Amino acid sequence: MFLEKEKNSASRTGWIEVICGSMFSGKTEELIRRLNRARIAKQKVEVFKPTIDTRYDEEDVVSHDEKKTRSIPVQNATQILFYAEDFEVVGIDEAQFFGNELVNVCNELAEKGKRVLVSGLDMDFKGNPFGPMPALMAIAEYVTKVHAVCIRCGNPANYSHRTGSEEKLVVLGETDAYEPLCRKCFIDSKS
Repeated sequence: MFLEKEKNSASRTGWIEVICGSMFSGKTEELIRRLNRARIAKQKVEVFKPTIDTRYDEEDVVSHDEKKTRSIPVQNATQILFYAEDFEVVGIDEAQFFGNELVNVCNELAEKGKRVLVSGLDMDFKGNPFGPMPALMAIAEYVTKVHAVCIRCGNPANYSHRTGSEEKLVVLGETDAYEPLCRKCFIDSKS
């Protein structure tokens, strides 16, 4: 029995799924939905988030519509390897806040036969690719880009426009600091 189980897990193919988009687009909600489906299938699931993300909860991953799941906050991506060893499905929220080592971590997890679900912002507040997200999208087997609704015109929004004047790359906030905008409204906001 032990050898059969070991053989099955060794032959299992892992993969990476990336869920990306702007703020308020439902990335975390989609991540939680997929994780819950894996739990229903009796798969061993573990979820991680960066310790910097304390907006709704110190530990839980929480979506804007208040759906939540338990997680392990980690300082850096390499810690995920330590905690994820005994799990079949690994969820990672707010991936843009991890360094580029997250790409290697996700590859290593997938190579060990794990399903890796990653969600994060694909662009920063200036509209530039954000952190490890472009590289993760390149190596992922599946990429889902979700959109918010432009708060100004109602078109699909894929930009996270910062409403304040702060220029730091990472500024935690919600509707008090960001608004989802479509391409045209984002460009118009810069002029």
